[in-house]
Amino acid sequence: MAQQRKIGLGKGLSALLNDTEEVQQAVSQKTRSTEPGSNEIPAVGAISTVKITDVQVNPYQPRTDFDIEALNELADSIKLQGLIQPITVRKMDHRTYQLISGERRLRASKIAGLTEIPAYIRTANDQQMLEMALIENIQRENLNAIEVALSFQRMIDECNLKQEELGDRVSKNRSTVTNYLRLLKLPPVIQAAIRDNQISMGHARALINVSDIDKQLYIFREMLTKGLSVRKVEELVRSMNENAIKNKSKESTKAKGMSFELQKIQDDLASKFSTKVKLNVKGKEGKGTIEIPFASEDDLSRILELLDW
Repeated sequence: MAQQRKIGLGKGLSALLNDTEEVQQAVSQKTRSTEPGSNEIPAVGAISTVKITDVQVNPYQPRTDFDIEALNELADSIKLQGLIQPITVRKMDHRTYQLISGERRLRASKIAGLTEIPAYIRTANDQQMLEMALIENIQRENLNAIEVALSFQRMIDECNLKQEELGDRVSKNRSTVTNYLRLLKLPPVIQAAIRDNQISMGHARALINVSDIDKQLYIFREMLTKGLSVRKVEELVRSMNENAIKNKSKESTKAKGMSFELQKIQDDLASKFSTKVKLNVKGKEGKGTIEIPFASEDDLSRILELLDW
């Protein structure tokens, strides 16, 4: 009997796939294939060759961005060496399969002009399909942080998992899972910058600790225009939070004597200029001043532009 060897999968995915002894033996043997034109149907649990046209794209695929240049490079490799790592599919009916994992390999194989592709054939329900696809991609693909966060959120929403259970599935601690999920609370423009690798996960983690959206956007602009390092951003965030705590009691005291209308005007101005704005109203006649602080000459120029100066 040929010596058994286990498939090199991540712990979470391996548990989900629950490879049988038959499949493990099949991996150590020559890959079995179905001859073109044969009436033989690939067996569930086997490593077989299936027609690419019989494989449906996985509707649960978390990856939305495929690098065309990288796909072409993989396609060139496939032309020379063949596809070394099979895709994984589930059997739908007589000759139809649905992709569980390996969409990048499937796309590159199509570019390479292949008509057939080696595949692990599994049976799985929709929840297992989703978990397999998400876990396989998180563990094996270079997803950006937003794609990982969206994958985590889908596993929580669609697989009814708690954060602790999700952490066990993807071999990450709860704090890591939480940090990724918190990225989805950032403004869309910042999420897009993370997705497009304009800012790093370290920058994003610092921004998460700022509760005020306007401040987040201000720091984000400073990051881009000045090329701030993660440490500089962390220092800026820490300084802002400390100042906010010091001024909180003073501002709340002043706000008690301010009418609802004036408080709303102050909040609207703060939103418009993306910085703290203070209305200092004195006397019964309603006289006073408007204070618009700025952090630098560039910040002053930005505010002046908003004022059409």
